[in-house]
Amino acid sequence: MAHKKGFYEKYIKRPQDFVCASLALIVLSPVILVTAVLVKKKLGSPVIFKQDRPGLNGKTFRLYKFRTMIDAYDENGVPLPDEERLPRFGQKLRSTSLDELPELLNIWKGDMSVVGPRPLLARYLSRYNEFQARRHEVRPGFTGLAQIHGRNAISWDEKFAWDVKYVDNVTFLGDWKIIFGTVKTVLKRDGISAEGTVTMPEFMGNETKGD
Repeated sequence: MAHKKGFYEKYIKRPQDFVCASLALIVLSPVILVTAVLVKKKLGSPVIFKQDRPGLNGKTFRLYKFRTMIDAYDENGVPLPDEERLPRFGQKLRSTSLDELPELLNIWKGDMSVVGPRPLLARYLSRYNEFQARRHEVRPGFTGLAQIHGRNAISWDEKFAWDVKYVDNVTFLGDWKIIFGTVKTVLKRDGISAEGTVTMPEFMGNETKGD
């Protein structure tokens, strides 16, 4: 089923995102500044982690986050596994979602929305089946249904199911329910990582490309 925009998504969602991101950048500016200073002191430069991620219709954009890992390599110059490069300070940033605050700039610019499927790695694009690829029919979000239903503690199939459910049910009340649910999830620090990993195992694709 192709995605069809309702009145809210056509005329309200983007202006609402712009206003929310603008207000958040102003109100949270002291928190953003202090976090940036601490990242610089404890993890070094660059303070901001930048990476191309696929957004609306799979078009890539430059995602901004606070750095959470240190630079550490083996004798061959290969980066060490994530769990060896993620210090306690970086873990705290992730558990509180403070590392995500620079994404407010992405929302302000229009790359992202406050609510939508989380932007994943660009290399995953070719691994999605038709059903999973539907997550790109809307702008990616700072938070979404998957984030309030398990975050990184649920499987990829569950994540994608929640993402597509959101694509088919974009509403004003639904978005605000997700926003308030996200606050609760962050405060409780639920689902920060999948079992046995510091975040989430890589999505390797599907055995078949059907949905």
